[in-house]
Amino acid sequence: MSFDVIVFGAGGFGRETLDVIEASNRSATGHSGKIRVIGVADDSPTPESFEHMIARGYRYLGTTSDILDRLEPHSYVIGIGDPGIKSLIDQRLTKRGWRAVTLIHPSASVGSVNEIGDGSIICGGVQLSTNTVLGKHVHLNPNATIGHDALIKDYVSVNPGAVVSGEVVVEPRALLGAGSVVLQGLSIGRNVTVGAGACVVSNVGAELTVVGIPARELQSSEPDNRKIEKC
Repeated sequence: MSFDVIVFGAGGFGRETLDVIEASNRSATGHSGKIRVIGVADDSPTPESFEHMIARGYRYLGTTSDILDRLEPHSYVIGIGDPGIKSLIDQRLTKRGWRAVTLIHPSASVGSVNEIGDGSIICGGVQLSTNTVLGKHVHLNPNATIGHDALIKDYVSVNPGAVVSGEVVVEPRALLGAGSVVLQGLSIGRNVTVGAGACVVSNVGAELTVVGIPARELQSSEPDNRKIEKC
């Protein structure tokens, strides 16, 4: 069934979300299953992001507040990598009766017996193994791998090339950096950031940033790559 959608986020992941929609439309048969993008909302688009979006033929609709003031509830997807911002926008929209949609790139490999929450975005090249559970608004960036029986909770973002091994639990609003690895059977606490390229070999408590091989807590005197990871 075809439907309209508004994309929240004009930055890098917002445009990757548009790629997923375009790929899905190309693989759809005839006019069935087509997704029509009404436009893109963003609370503070950079000039570069704005230019990229307009060059691709998409309309800028304004800020989240603009959208809520002007439009009746629509289907939406949040193309913003920052788990905290993603959570806040979702709460505002759901309170007003908006409906989140799930997007899966046709080149993603999705195993058997999976549960995928509303608003989740699975990009091209993702490997999602068997008996996995994704909460709502989970982002799996290109070429991420999620092992068997993993539980990825609400608003988690898994950046490109990251590997989550089997039976791992990732709590809400965590972010796993590009190329990071979480070993079998571990848990990642809520609001954790795992730095790019880190290898997690033990459980990580809530509200921490861990970096390195093996991953260790980032100390206050060390540079914080959290901002870099949440592009």
